[in-house]
Amino acid sequence: MLAADLAGWLARLEKLHPTDIEMGLERVAEVARRTGIRQPGSRVFTITGTNGKGSTCAALDSLLRRSGLRTGVYTSPHLLTYNERVCVDGQPVSDHQLCDAFAAIDLARAEISLTYFEFGTLAAMYLFQLAELDAWVLEVGLGGRLDAVNIIDPDVAIVTSIGLDHQEYLGNTREAVGFEKAGILRTGKPLVCSETDLPQTFAAAVARLQVPVQQRGIGYGWESSDSGWSIWGVGPKLTPRRVNHLPPVHLPRDNLCSALQAFWAAGLDLPDNQIIEALDAARVPGRLEQRTISWHGQPRRLLLDVGHNPHAAGFLAQQLRARPLDRHAVFGLLADKDLAGVVHPLLGVFDGWAVAPLDSPRTRPNIELVTHLTALSERVEAFESVPAALEQVLENTPASTEIVIFGSFFCVSAAILWLDEQTREVSNG
Repeated sequence: MLAADLAGWLARLEKLHPTDIEMGLERVAEVARRTGIRQPGSRVFTITGTNGKGSTCAALDSLLRRSGLRTGVYTSPHLLTYNERVCVDGQPVSDHQLCDAFAAIDLARAEISLTYFEFGTLAAMYLFQLAELDAWVLEVGLGGRLDAVNIIDPDVAIVTSIGLDHQEYLGNTREAVGFEKAGILRTGKPLVCSETDLPQTFAAAVARLQVPVQQRGIGYGWESSDSGWSIWGVGPKLTPRRVNHLPPVHLPRDNLCSALQAFWAAGLDLPDNQIIEALDAARVPGRLEQRTISWHGQPRRLLLDVGHNPHAAGFLAQQLRARPLDRHAVFGLLADKDLAGVVHPLLGVFDGWAVAPLDSPRTRPNIELVTHLTALSERVEAFESVPAALEQVLENTPASTEIVIFGSFFCVSAAILWLDEQTREVSNG
């Protein structure tokens, strides 16, 4: 019996496959064939990396739409609603559209079992094909070589970073991870690579497939100047291209310049002022997201960030240390994440930590968080939930203290839902 609404479909998808993750493309490719999903005639960008995928997708989408192209963007996970994963022309698709797509995939798959992610990936591709878009932006969920999005050949591949995460699937060395991420490369198709330290396995794949590559720091990059900052790279005619006088932006500059280089690598360009406007407009909810709320009549500053691995925590620490303030952390982490690696770069950044379990069976318990932080001489207090932790920090810290909510999508989403319920928010920035 088919589900009646989106919530019903998502609950059903969670139960259809015996495991959350099953690497491999055979099942997905066969269901795509049966459904009629095929290689699009439009431009395809596939983005993989340990960190930075979401902001690179957002910036690239902003550039593409600013140039007048109709776009589909597929990302994961979502922060608040599943619809965020599938966007057409900058907007999440409707519940009705998702339900229709799920029904089409379900009918075509017949006896083939699909994971939650595989089902969602095929549904996104089905909707993009129906919409007859000019460009697809596909974020890899896990690795690259055996990820469901890899049934589609990219015109431009983007690698944001190569680090250790999901080690039970991708391996526990950068060489192993590099091999998996190189799986999105295609013979002769451009690669934009933000990673500056390439594992030998990845470099070997680039050479074997004769991939024309632009690597950050060599073929493109950014630099600060007295009048702001600049992006330099290789333009669509393979000649030097530069955009100067960029203002402060909301996303990491490494990812913004990678998105722009991928835009150029696809043979596209815009006047400098429109490039600046597109990069300035790019946003990703929950990534270095600043909010101001009114609490007991006083403005309180919050920073929300979904960084949940050592690389992301290091970037967060760098941003926080660049703006010295009194800060308090609200923190929760999943059990399969590297607690020591996430905490280490942030030692000494906060006046205290408020830790809480997450609404997931994979949550790391409070006792582990408290024990680890206490052993490192950090001040820490445990709470029963993220909302309870946030409320107590708001109550018991001075108005000048910035509250940093981070560690997991589950942590940030719980905080946002609670904040929205308070109806006290006065601005988003």
